[in-house]
Amino acid sequence: MTAPPLGSILLASTNPTRLRDWYVAAFDPYVNADGFLIFGGVALLIDARDDIAEQTAEPGRLILNFHVDDADTMAARLDELVVTWLAPLEVRDDGRFATLTDPDGNIIQLIELSADYLERQHDARQRHENGRHDG
Repeated sequence: MTAPPLGSILLASTNPTRLRDWYVAAFDPYVNADGFLIFGGVALLIDARDDIAEQTAEPGRLILNFHVDDADTMAARLDELVVTWLAPLEVRDDGRFATLTDPDGNIIQLIELSADYLERQHDARQRHENGRHDG
């Protein structure tokens, strides 16, 4: 069985216009005719709900990971929006990472993966596609 693709994510907000405008200013996604923000192969719909708080109660429950080619440029762009950084841009084993919150308190990570990590993932994917599942 082939895993189904993750086509979209619904991000609920008590103020969806403000939150949508923030994501557009922060990341400059394509916005389709139905209001979905298109980030590569995943669409993000920010919509109103009346069964949630103004700020998320458990921000770590869902973390949006944005894979970027240039973390420094993206971090500088976000600084212009005056974001709250939970962890500044730092080097880790697999690349460069930073963690921040959006206006509703949801957690976002910027991830600039290293060439070594990407090569390892490519090799593992090739082994999987060829029917070999050995590490």
